[in-house]
Amino acid sequence: MTTAIQILVTGGEGQLGSELKFLATRFDGLQLNFTDLHGLDITNPTDVDNALAAVNYQYLINCAAYTAVDKAESEPDRAYAINATAAQTLATACARYGVKLIQISTDFVFDGKGHRPYTEEDETHPLSVYGASKEQGEHLAIEANPECLIFRTSWLYSSFGSNFVKTMRRLGSERHELNVIFDQVGTPTYARDLAKAMLEGINSGNALNEFGVFHFSNEGVASWYDFAQAIMEMSSLACKVQPINTFEYPTPAARPHYSVLDKRKFKETFGTTIPYWRDSLKACIETLDHEK
Repeated sequence: MTTAIQILVTGGEGQLGSELKFLATRFDGLQLNFTDLHGLDITNPTDVDNALAAVNYQYLINCAAYTAVDKAESEPDRAYAINATAAQTLATACARYGVKLIQISTDFVFDGKGHRPYTEEDETHPLSVYGASKEQGEHLAIEANPECLIFRTSWLYSSFGSNFVKTMRRLGSERHELNVIFDQVGTPTYARDLAKAMLEGINSGNALNEFGVFHFSNEGVASWYDFAQAIMEMSSLACKVQPINTFEYPTPAARPHYSVLDKRKFKETFGTTIPYWRDSLKACIETLDHEK
């Protein structure tokens, strides 16, 4: 009998962690163990060391993150502790115990001044504390453990947790009209698609020998306005969406105006077919409607 691959997932209660939990039963050869802030403090090196010493893990997927983009501007120490220092702590421990680390990062490491999809080789210039803390997390993780994997993704949403899709559906049912920014362009990404791609990579063995930075988002391009419009249409909501400029909706943290990710490296390396963003959004909304 083949022994199941043991995987520790931090941030198990978040969007991505919840999607991994949802998909776990579909992979017989994988044994996923989930923890969150109450079960494992990833900012505490002793706790991390004890967790990895207790079980013979082959992988650690770090879904834990400080993701409150605007709040991070006034809580930089906390953002860096979770997104940067903790990533280093996990990477160091994983190197010590021979565990493959998969660290999740973000399109916010870019400044959005480009006009073509960003590759893994493009220079990073984050505009916000959140983006800078995630960028530092990448550097510290790779420095501590050169064999780790960094998966950058963008505009993540899910049927679990709080996200743009759920907010738009709620507001769309409460209001006749909404203003949404149209001059920030990227790609909405269904967390279930990323979770599935990671588990397939682990299950096939492809992820074990790979290292470095990879980009993953759904296919296609959209503005937040396009995204909101599609949510209303697919949710059969009559709320009218009005396009506005970024300067008309000031926020504490600056966002990249263009953060489309080039996914060729991921697709070629892992043999993954990535769904179009509208198709994945439809699947998520069907799940949300079914849960009503």
